[in-house]
Amino acid sequence: MPADMTMLADHTARQLLDFSQKLDINLLDNVVNSMYYDVGSQQRLAQEVLTSLKDHPDAWTRVDTILEFSQNMKTKYYALQILETVIKTRWKILPRNQCDGIKKYVVGLIIKTSSDPNSVEKEGVYIAKLNMILVQILKQEWPKHWPTFISDIVGASRTSESLCQNNMIILKLLSEEVFDFSSGQMTQVKAKHLKDSMCNEFSQIFQLCQFVMENSQNAPLVQATLETLLRFLNWIPLGYIFETKLISTLVYKFLNVPMFRNITLKCLTEIAGVSVSQYEEQFVNLFTLTMVQLKQMLPLNTNIRLAYSNGRDDEQNFIQNLSLFLCTFLKEHGQLIEKRLNLRETLMEALHYMLLVSEVEETEIFKICLEYWNHLAAELYRESPFSTSTSPLLSTSQHFDVPPRRHLYLPVLSKVRLLMVSRMAKPEEVLVVENDQGEVVREFMKDTDSINLYKNMRETLVYLTHLDYADTERIMTEKLHNQVNGTEWSWRNLNTLCWAIGSISGAMHEEDEKRFLVTVIKDLLGLCEQKRGKDNKAIIASNIMYIVGQYPRFLRAHWKFLKTVVNKLFEFMHETHDGVQDMACDTFIKIAQKCRRHFVQVQVGEVMPFIDEILNNINTIICDLQPQQVHTFYEAVGYMIGAQTDQTVQERLIEKYMLLPNQVWDSIIQQATKNVDILKDPETVRQLGSILKTNVRACKAVGHPFVLQLGRIYLDMLNVYKCLSENISSAIQSNGEMVTKQPLIRSMRTVKRETLKLISGWVSRSNDPQMVGENFVPPLLEAVLIDYQRNVPAAREPEVLSTMATIVNKLGAHITGEIPKIFDAVFECTLDMINKNFEEFPEHRTHFFYLLQAVNSQCFPAFLSIPPAQFKLVLDSIIWAFKHTMRNVADTGLQILFTMLQNIAQEEAAAQSFYQTYFCDILQHIFSVVTDTSHTAGLTMHASILAYMFNLVEEGKISCTLNTGTTNNNQSYVQEYVASLLKTAFPHLQDAQVKVFVTGLFSLNQDIPAFKEHLRDFLVQIKEFAGEDSTDLFLEEREASLRQAQEEKHKLQMSVPGILNPHELPEEMCE
Repeated sequence: MPADMTMLADHTARQLLDFSQKLDINLLDNVVNSMYYDVGSQQRLAQEVLTSLKDHPDAWTRVDTILEFSQNMKTKYYALQILETVIKTRWKILPRNQCDGIKKYVVGLIIKTSSDPNSVEKEGVYIAKLNMILVQILKQEWPKHWPTFISDIVGASRTSESLCQNNMIILKLLSEEVFDFSSGQMTQVKAKHLKDSMCNEFSQIFQLCQFVMENSQNAPLVQATLETLLRFLNWIPLGYIFETKLISTLVYKFLNVPMFRNITLKCLTEIAGVSVSQYEEQFVNLFTLTMVQLKQMLPLNTNIRLAYSNGRDDEQNFIQNLSLFLCTFLKEHGQLIEKRLNLRETLMEALHYMLLVSEVEETEIFKICLEYWNHLAAELYRESPFSTSTSPLLSTSQHFDVPPRRHLYLPVLSKVRLLMVSRMAKPEEVLVVENDQGEVVREFMKDTDSINLYKNMRETLVYLTHLDYADTERIMTEKLHNQVNGTEWSWRNLNTLCWAIGSISGAMHEEDEKRFLVTVIKDLLGLCEQKRGKDNKAIIASNIMYIVGQYPRFLRAHWKFLKTVVNKLFEFMHETHDGVQDMACDTFIKIAQKCRRHFVQVQVGEVMPFIDEILNNINTIICDLQPQQVHTFYEAVGYMIGAQTDQTVQERLIEKYMLLPNQVWDSIIQQATKNVDILKDPETVRQLGSILKTNVRACKAVGHPFVLQLGRIYLDMLNVYKCLSENISSAIQSNGEMVTKQPLIRSMRTVKRETLKLISGWVSRSNDPQMVGENFVPPLLEAVLIDYQRNVPAAREPEVLSTMATIVNKLGAHITGEIPKIFDAVFECTLDMINKNFEEFPEHRTHFFYLLQAVNSQCFPAFLSIPPAQFKLVLDSIIWAFKHTMRNVADTGLQILFTMLQNIAQEEAAAQSFYQTYFCDILQHIFSVVTDTSHTAGLTMHASILAYMFNLVEEGKISCTLNTGTTNNNQSYVQEYVASLLKTAFPHLQDAQVKVFVTGLFSLNQDIPAFKEHLRDFLVQIKEFAGEDSTDLFLEEREASLRQAQEEKHKLQMSVPGILNPHELPEEMCE
């Protein structure tokens, strides 16, 4: 902490804001230090004073004093931030002489600081900020007010190497600002002008770069030049790359110099990525020259994997850059090299490097190589997908069958297969976690990175298997033998091998698959017998289960094998080793889904369908499973029962299937009938929760026929719901809301939630809306709605809202009559929970809007029949939704609004009064989120809604007058309304800017992408004061392009008879 710091007094610190006094530099230094090093109220005071000072319109006039007299780097940096803000937002309204003054001052500072190599080293952050400020000035001034900038900077660069190095950085920054980051930072027209200016003046810059590369001995300067060149390569005119000595200079002069090789290789990669056909010789040259240098730097016999693991940072980066270069070049221009017989050997060497680099133990590098292998295998497969895929390595007579390109790559692809099998990624993770209700459940933790890697590797190996499945089989079988004989035994090796075997399911002919799988399973079962120790057995077991789960086609064709596998899974369900039971239940459910029919038919050699055997022994099978594993088991059996097509048989199966849970359920209900207090007993409540979860999973699998079981427990279940609800409410009344955290209350809420889940799960799968509406909905509404309304907010179940949404989505018009009743109970009381802020009750929030969305989509007429005051509340809540910063809520809100506007347009009578009351309000609210930077993610949807609304006006769909006070037509009124709305919100905008913006809202309303970019341009403009001179907004040019867009739209409309109103047609067409 700096020694000279003293306590800050409020009034002393605020003297900095008095612009009638001379600036006290020491005081400013103290305040800045306080901001960086203090805590609590001192830091807050410093922060507040510095923010106020920065926001003061005249703050920039003090920057030169601060930079000259302050000795504190942090204060200087702060002064530069003030300057940057003024340049970005108020530059256009500063008098011309002040702009020139600031410009001159900044240039002077940069020259002074960067001419001395020592200060460049010492004050790096400060100079970087100065450079950025100069670039911000350039975006305002160049080329109009500073036409000589490029020649100035190039000229100055020749006077000192240190200055030249910094100028390179400035040019690099300018290139990035114009070509890489212009979207959303400057208007499209302005970005285009700056890009054109840079291309037109590039020759001077290029000569400077060439001059440095050919003549300079100064390493940091050469490094900076190469880095700047790298940024230029993606936009400069191609002649500079291919019609100069650039490529040979890069390869001969810099590639083999250790300190420059990384940046040089990046430049060569950027060039390799250019796809044009007219420079074939230059690409061949680039490849051959680079390969010659590579072989000297990194001989072909290098063990790259080892070299990488022992290498320094820059050496490891070199390997990564090498993979990028080869991958980019071979993907873009590989076929060009293949065609030249004299380059075959060089091509093979390049592929050899790719194989060596693919072995490096670094995922990011492997992903780069994988991208190329995937591309190559897919390309070779697609060229002739049906040519024989027997192994040309094994059969000599069939060589003529192999397409020539495949033949060329044969030996390489065999090595790639081995690579994929040895490194196969993990398919997906299973974790056990505790959920909000305090229950241990299994959660699939999607490690998206690892899953994507698996998908890409799987796809690559499938292509490689199609190209030559005998070779894939040979590699896998050999590796499996090495597991069995112990030479390669390890968990990791076994896992990757089994994941690879599982990943090619479906890529072999069925006969080959059968032969191969039988061998694999036999070997793995043998391995399981041979290995001692629970851990080993568990790993082998999980791999056997993984593989059989991946081959449903094989299982369906071989009943005996399928039965053996399922019985083996039942054995594993008693194996308490961590993860084995989980895996057994997982595999069982996978197989049940894919082979469901086979379990309900009597198979050859059997006396009854296998489902009967399962149901007869269900007690024994599941006795060692945890509750959540039992639920998975029930879901699996449910898929089998769902496949039984004979209704009578199916009903008998369902009764037998639900026998166990029903026995416990019945006994609890009987006890509760005698003494309702049993429903306060923790163990009883826990059991109820578990039984309902079993029902939920069973219902998910059986589908509509589950109505048999649901009907059996339905009314008792709703009574339990009401009873538990009263228990929860009275507990809250006696002990306050904290009681909801207690285990017993949490269990009670679980029962309520699972009840709702069961009902909505069944409704969403039911196929008889009338029956649902008549028999199931009335008792549900009676049990659930009033209870929801009466509960304290903390005890209301968000699932009530999602269940209502499900019912509305499923029953559609059948439920329209009940909507007012549902709304009375849940709408206002929920709105009241969520309209205080954007954070509380997140689940109620999302479900509330899903319910609105459902009613809006399925039962729209219900909205027209509710009282106007309630409709206004609905609309207010939709507006409230899209103002949320929670993405999902805001998106739903916009979605509802868009659908509502489209629905209203269909209702001729209601539409006009809706437009008259709400149209302009909605416009205003949408513009308020469009111009709020925290909502940029919704821009596409904002654009769609606004375009739709402006289109309604333009096409005369709104026949009522939007403004009762004037006789203006609606289009001119909306134009004036939006213009004045924006002028009021952003008084610093010029009239011409607003006019062009509003014009675009009409002329682009049929082209959403263009409309969205038009909005983005406007967002750029509101950040900055335009002043008198608006030339760099190129408004005339923008106006012309909008006029053209309007004409194109008009032409298009004229080409469809009847689209245009007869009064809009030109005279000669009316004749």
